[in-house]
Order: sequence, then C-alpha cells, then structure tokens
Amino acid sequence: MDDLNKQIARSAQGDAALDQYLTFQVNQQKLAVDILRIKEIIEFDRITVVPMMQQCIDGVINLRGSVVPVVNLSARFGQGKTQPGRRTCIVILESQLADETQVVGFLVDAVNAVVDVPVDQIAPPPQFGAGIKTDFLRGIGKVDDEFVMLLNVEKLLDFHIPSDLEEAAAAAHAAAAVTAGSGAAQTQVETAEF
Repeated sequence: MDDLNKQIARSAQGDAALDQYLTFQVNQQKLAVDILRIKEIIEFDRITVVPMMQQCIDGVINLRGSVVPVVNLSARFGQGKTQPGRRTCIVILESQLADETQVVGFLVDAVNAVVDVPVDQIAPPPQFGAGIKTDFLRGIGKVDDEFVMLLNVEKLLDFHIPSDLEEAAAAAHAAAAVTAGSGAAQTQVETAEF
C-alpha cells in the first residue's frame, strides 16, 4: 500500500501528459481513476455511520482531522454493498463539485496498480454489457490485452453530499457512545473518534 501511495505522489509531480490510472476491483470488475485525482489509498478500518445519508454512502472517516464521506462504489453501481474483506481499501480522491473541491473516499474490494493507458487505446464507454451505467464511465482502456473501465468521477458523485458532515458525524458518534454505554448490541461498523 505504501508503495502505491509513493507511486501516486511521484506521478502527481511528474509529466501531466502521461495518462496514468490507478486500477482497482469492485465486484470482480477492473476499474480505473485518473492518477492525478488520487490523494492516497488507506486500508479499510472504521467508518462512522451517519443517519439519513444516501444509500451508497457507508458513512464517514476521520482523515487527519478532516471528515471524509465514503462512497460504496458497488452500491453506487446498484450491485449491492461491498462487504469488507482483508484487501478492502478506501481510495481517497478529489473532485470538483459545484465549483468547490470535495475530498471523497471510494470503498473498493482491492487496489491493483498504477498503469499507463495510451490515449489511442481509450475507446468510448460500451453501450451495454459493462454492468455499470454508461454515464459513470469516461471510456474503456486497453492495458496488456485486458480492458479497464475508466470512471467518470463527477458523474459518480452527482448526488447531494451534505455539507454538515462533521456535525452529523459527531452526533452519530455521541449517539453510538450512549448506545454502547447502555449495553445495547454493537453495530457491525465501528465508530471512529472525531
């Protein structure tokens, strides 16, 4: 994981003309996001569930003092929620939403590698058979005789993400502490400290 984060940092400082992508798995589908959007990759640990969030948002994490929403990509694709396993990661990326930069995490089954995708090897998204809405795709690239679906981050995040996540997360954490203190059954997702 540290090697991939170092490679991402080097790519961000390098030649912007290179078309490099981070590849990862969601429901046995190989997907990719432009490397220049990636801030870092973190191991799956704890997510604080925030009530009344979009179905595809699992909750929030505390990333060095910042509250970051975590989008379950499998749920966003309408394929059910990703169940965390030993290779599950959260890909932290930046997106321009409504003229402001939003930091968001994508919950993925596993992270693969950073790859070069030549521009002449990128085709328009397939109209059917991809298992993902074509709006969510920028195109399909070919890497070493294998196809990789390139994600359109803005379309994936084209839904309301509340701006008061920090307050909602603090309230959820307080409610969880009260519930845990009263001896109630613990939820599957642990709460992080805010």
